[in-house]
Amino acid sequence: MLPSLVIVAADAPWPVLPPGIHDASLAEVAAAFATTPHRRWLFDGFTRAAGALSLAGCKRLYLDGSFTTGKPHPDDYDGCWDHDGIDFTLLDPVLLDFANKCANQKHKYLGEMFPALSSNGTSGTFLDFFQVEKFSGAPKGIIRITLAASKGPTP
Repeated sequence: MLPSLVIVAADAPWPVLPPGIHDASLAEVAAAFATTPHRRWLFDGFTRAAGALSLAGCKRLYLDGSFTTGKPHPDDYDGCWDHDGIDFTLLDPVLLDFANKCANQKHKYLGEMFPALSSNGTSGTFLDFFQVEKFSGAPKGIIRITLAASKGPTP
């Protein structure tokens, strides 16, 4: 079960998850955050990305962005994925396309997903980056979703 959202700093515009990595199922994420037609639409894009990553052998995803906050109308979601066990020959190439602010990812999956342990270019890995509230710099939480094994197409 996901914890309630909290205010982590006076200059943070919306409540966020409390600091830490919070485990949740896709159903728990849907119940907590896919609460309006727009949020459901974004969540559907995220579940399509999760399915594509699962087919390539991904075992863990991390979900973040304004989708996981109290922002009434988030623009998209952000997240990252654990590369351990990934067969990159089975991975949708769009999930490795970071050009033009991930335009192709946003078009296909409605959000941005990055390799979790890759450098974000400024402050460590994406997994670290997503655990910082962007307006205040205060620590905040992120959601970890464990995926069922479904590597590769079924014969």
